[in-house]
Amino acid sequence: MKTTLLTLVFALLFSVTFAQQATRADDALLLEYYQAQRYQDAADYLKKTFPEPVTDIKILAKLAYTTNMANKLPEAQAYYERIYNIDTTNEGALFSIGNINLRRGNMPKAEVYFKRILLQDTTNFSVYTKLAAIASNKKDTTATLSYLQKANKLNFFDVDVAVDLSTLYMAQKKFDLALAVLNKASESDPDNIYILINMATLTFKEKKWQETVDACKKLISLDAADGQVMYKLGVSYYNLKNYACGAEVLAGMDDRDQTEFSDYYASQCYKGLKDYKSSIVWLNSALKQGITGNASAYYGEIADNNEKMDQSKKAVLAYQKGLQFREDPAIYTALADLYATKLNDKVTAAKYYKMAVASYQKMIPDNGNPMNIYMLANIFDAQLKDTASAIKYYKKFLDAKPSKSQQNFINYTQSRIGQLQNKTTAASSGQHTSQ
Repeated sequence: MKTTLLTLVFALLFSVTFAQQATRADDALLLEYYQAQRYQDAADYLKKTFPEPVTDIKILAKLAYTTNMANKLPEAQAYYERIYNIDTTNEGALFSIGNINLRRGNMPKAEVYFKRILLQDTTNFSVYTKLAAIASNKKDTTATLSYLQKANKLNFFDVDVAVDLSTLYMAQKKFDLALAVLNKASESDPDNIYILINMATLTFKEKKWQETVDACKKLISLDAADGQVMYKLGVSYYNLKNYACGAEVLAGMDDRDQTEFSDYYASQCYKGLKDYKSSIVWLNSALKQGITGNASAYYGEIADNNEKMDQSKKAVLAYQKGLQFREDPAIYTALADLYATKLNDKVTAAKYYKMAVASYQKMIPDNGNPMNIYMLANIFDAQLKDTASAIKYYKKFLDAKPSKSQQNFINYTQSRIGQLQNKTTAASSGQHTSQ
């Protein structure tokens, strides 16, 4: 009798539980809640309709979704964990748990859940993008690059991944790889503004001036050009020697977008057009906006413009003003050249050449740029007629292993050393003969 009674009790409990799980929710009401974004009301309705214990994955998924959308994140995570405990192959549950942890700022835990997905599915594009973001937040460049590469391999046309990956390649100076990624992504969306901005940045860094112009003009046609785009366009025109377009773009930039550097390149465009007065105006504007570290160079440019307008005294004043900001051997040399040629003052010229020498000698130990050594040798050779010092520094220039782009200077130096050595030998022989 007791056994029969227990059996009836268990059967009754099972039937009640089964009835709860078999209850159907009002889909129309749920849809109304969703459309009105009343997710908390939807969650409350589901809880009332399906009281605990709930074991049906579909119902748990609805409860997880509504509580997640209602920003009840701990509660939503608990529902997703229950789903995962019932079905450990459920990638959606793992992904949602990872996302919730990201929203709660728990990146280490999110990373654990996303990596669990990769153990059973190595082709999940979204997981790689999430892991890349986490690695980037940790400043783990190697991991970020690896995850972005895998995501890009799964979907070449995803713009966010293409832009992030190309940016990382650019930072590593892997410009060819960056270009390949952007070109592939642009096949599906050639007018994508994010791709075009990165393309302009990349070609600008690589000094591919015409390609930069093309990308910038396309951004302008899409009404997506900001100050940086206009700056890149203007500088590219300058480097293409299209000074008129460069001046128009750079001088026409909004005042809020103009910087020391945009003003400087505007001045150089006007200089290319031989409009020296306008060039000086823009150099003065660069000085007002600029950092004193560049002031000496700008005053040097102002002086050079004054020289071209045969205003030698103004040029001297500008050079001297530049030297107040920084001891620059190039300015000393230019000042010496001015005194030697246009002002016919050989004594003052010699004084400034010697000051240029002292400045270069002070600079070289800290800045081993081979061209600084070459310039020093050239002053000893051409201006001070100090053959021994000229040979010494020409040899140091060659020992500094100048780049292939300086091949003309290398060829001249090798030839000049021979000439100076022959000259020294001849002079020595002449002295012996006269004795």
